[in-house]
Amino acid sequence: MNSRFSKYLKASIVLACCFSLLSCHKKKQDDYGDMERPVDVAEAYTDSVVLFSTYPGYLTAEYYAQVVGLVNGRLETMNYSSGQFVNKGQVLFTIDPTLYIDALHRAEATLKSNESNLEYSKSHYDAVLKALEDNAVSKMEVLQAESDYNQAVASVKDSKAALHTAQVNYGYCTVTAPISGYITNNKLSIGNYITGADSPVVLAEIYDHTHLYVNFEVEDVRYEKMTAGQKKIDDVLYKNVPLKFQEPLKNEYACDLTYIAPAVDRSTGTLLLQGKILNIDNELKEGMYVTISLPYGENPKAVLVKDAAIATDQIGKYMYVVNDSNTIVKRRIDVGEIYQDSLRVINTGIQPGDKYITKALLTVRAGEKVKPILTH
Repeated sequence: MNSRFSKYLKASIVLACCFSLLSCHKKKQDDYGDMERPVDVAEAYTDSVVLFSTYPGYLTAEYYAQVVGLVNGRLETMNYSSGQFVNKGQVLFTIDPTLYIDALHRAEATLKSNESNLEYSKSHYDAVLKALEDNAVSKMEVLQAESDYNQAVASVKDSKAALHTAQVNYGYCTVTAPISGYITNNKLSIGNYITGADSPVVLAEIYDHTHLYVNFEVEDVRYEKMTAGQKKIDDVLYKNVPLKFQEPLKNEYACDLTYIAPAVDRSTGTLLLQGKILNIDNELKEGMYVTISLPYGENPKAVLVKDAAIATDQIGKYMYVVNDSNTIVKRRIDVGEIYQDSLRVINTGIQPGDKYITKALLTVRAGEKVKPILTH
């Protein structure tokens, strides 16, 4: 086979492929009847819906406490593992007690000396009182003995107070857990010198996650709408309100809204609301982000569409609508709340009875003629 014939053969094969592709394309056009391909559509309709607003919030532990050093000294031991659960009263740190043992011994010695002096002063005062009956001493001596006795009583009180302070300071050398809960990493490592006597030094923090508070803020105007004509039942504004987290959790959570701040924050114009939840399996943590949806009114004629039929571009949200001549129109919309998980309230842009495309949104285009197939 010569090279010229080979070139002709290759050209013939290419032309045959092109004719085949054109034939397939024509067949596809014939199947859709001049490109009027079938598309699934649904009709927008109206219904009475309860209106909700979604608010961001965060979790805080019911109980939180700082573990602090209240005396001066070098950290000698740390008796826990970071992140573990500790019980109230459990020893967490020890601080070198040398200074405070010495102070305790001095306070004990001072108290003993003052108690001995008090005993002598009391005996001397009793003696001069008896001697005064026989005119053996002057009244001046009696007054002096009484003064010495009263001073000895005061010295004993002072020394008892000093001993108590010394005992307390010595006790502070052993740092215990103020509450039960999960403890953080230690802020200072063993061997560091702390000056807790001047100002408390934070050594760690403890969070009790058994129960947590859900905290979020609502606009004062929206709060007024929420509570219009509504009575609180058992001091609860709303009961069993579902909570949503950034990622699905093993357990589902809901709370009763039991706390309403007594005043509006003037800087933000919002009001703090709070609920309390039980932490199941200890999966919730302080500071976690949460959202909550609260009812604030009712729309008796809300326009509803399938939420999956809504698309978004750089300008905003839109839907593809099929008009009376079966032509696709790109319609800009303003959306409201989600309804029954899969529907969306449309504020503007769609009217009841409008047919909108529900599938293959990426393959259709505005101005295209289609054959709408109504689905439910």
